[in-house]
Amino acid sequence: MERLSYFIRRLLLIIPTFLGITFLVFLLTEFLPGGPVEQRIAQMRGMGSGEAGGGSGSNVSITEDQRKAIEREFGFDKPFPVRYWTWLVHDAMGMKAYSYKYNNKTVWQLVKERFPISLTFGITGFVLTYLICVPLGIAKALRNGKPFDVLSSVVVLVLYAIPAFAFGMILKTLFCGTSDQFFDWFPIGGFRSENWAALSAWGKVKDQTEHMFLPVLCYVIGNFAVLTILQKNSLLDQISQDYMRTVLAKGGTMRRAVWGHALRNALIPIVTGIGGILSIMFAGSVLIERVFAINGIGLLTLDAIVGRDYMIFMGTLGLGSLVALLGRVLSDFCYVLVDPRISFGGEK
Repeated sequence: MERLSYFIRRLLLIIPTFLGITFLVFLLTEFLPGGPVEQRIAQMRGMGSGEAGGGSGSNVSITEDQRKAIEREFGFDKPFPVRYWTWLVHDAMGMKAYSYKYNNKTVWQLVKERFPISLTFGITGFVLTYLICVPLGIAKALRNGKPFDVLSSVVVLVLYAIPAFAFGMILKTLFCGTSDQFFDWFPIGGFRSENWAALSAWGKVKDQTEHMFLPVLCYVIGNFAVLTILQKNSLLDQISQDYMRTVLAKGGTMRRAVWGHALRNALIPIVTGIGGILSIMFAGSVLIERVFAINGIGLLTLDAIVGRDYMIFMGTLGLGSLVALLGRVLSDFCYVLVDPRISFGGEK
């Protein structure tokens, strides 16, 4: 009952936290220049659309009535609390609102189109990260101070020093045929080829793998060093505990002591990242999607920020905040699964 009440409290706490995040960001958008009203006025003056070419159209004056009509069109004629309530309730966190840039599509339609792409990259990168880093961290701990540990640490730290997006640009230059001096092994960007539907079953698998290989590699590099070192240090800490010496004193082998006792406890710090899978699946990596021209949620959000499309930005922010908060609760739940002795109420 103690744990059940804790998780109920955590779930209820999501509500005020979510409202606080979205309210503050919604308020900040009030002070950002270049919003939809300013962009529409610039277009009317011939500066935004480029049609006037900066000629006499740029001298067109906008009357106060015209400005108010534009503000009414975008809903900026209403008080701030009313607009926030409309976004939150009437527009269902902005999902029912129409994008300023994509006039004929709602935010939910755009998110629904791009979510499977970010989901594919997010899950693949997440699974591969854990499949590589956890065994590598265990191997480094069992060979602590030996040549394998030293050499792998050098590789891990070098990769850690390179930002994921910069690593993506290097890979793109080397292996995507951007220069005659290097290789042309992978597509330069995108999620799939334009003729993907016409390909055979094996052709689809091959095409999808070629498009995903380099971006997923960048996803893995992003958390590679931290997770590997965390797993190694956690296992080393468990190996030095008294209960490990007790197991060995009773005749148990090191292999049995590690795999039967220490490993489970060593996984406790690792599960803190499990909840992050929700955020990864939803948003992916903005810069990686930008480098490889992947039309996922991250790139959609970045374009919305640059283009001041507040409806898309607030919609993706709302969903991203919600899944991130749920991810925190999921991490606590994973703690309980790994170590049932954990008490959230302070009782032992």
